[in-house]
Amino acid sequence: MQIEVVHDLVCPWCYLGLKRLLRTLKSRPDIAADLVWRPFLLNPDMPRAGMTRSDYVVRKFGGEERARRLYASIADIGRAEGVNFRFERIRRTPSSIDAHRLVRWAAQLGRGTEMVEALFAAHFCDGRDIGDWQVLIAVAGACGLDAMAAHVFLHSDAEVDAIHAENLRAHRLGINGVPCFVVAGRHAIAGAQEPEVMERLLDIAVVEGEDY
Repeated sequence: MQIEVVHDLVCPWCYLGLKRLLRTLKSRPDIAADLVWRPFLLNPDMPRAGMTRSDYVVRKFGGEERARRLYASIADIGRAEGVNFRFERIRRTPSSIDAHRLVRWAAQLGRGTEMVEALFAAHFCDGRDIGDWQVLIAVAGACGLDAMAAHVFLHSDAEVDAIHAENLRAHRLGINGVPCFVVAGRHAIAGAQEPEVMERLLDIAVVEGEDY
């Protein structure tokens, strides 16, 4: 069963959504899921070099205090999912284009899900700049991929147009927020859903698949 995960790697709710999806699938070994990672750009106008975190929170949330309250709430939810969000470690908000490119490259090598998990952890738990090519190359190496091949890939323009095309496609499909999960090409559900909700959707898709 194909599950398309429309996400952005700088979205904490997407990280939570990933954890809940994987937990759901672990509890349902009867479902053979093929995860397809679809990029979404929450900050399409972000400079490729990114911006300081302080500038970003003013631009995005209107100020540090509102951002701190929101992040504290997300961190509480994260602990229940085994995610140790450390927002205070993030010094720079990156453009996610190159990180999305790396995911597509890793997916071609059968390591897409591992790469997504590693990039989320690098950004939200370790405070690393996932817009920095050296960080991305290190993450690729830690995922068991060829660091030199990652270096060559990132220094090309490969997949840049595809990222923008996928982002445009998502908006044309009416997806304006992430995460969004599209199951079997027919059922879509938005948000970091609880595993019970996701499991019900998977069951519906399984039943419908049997009817075809």
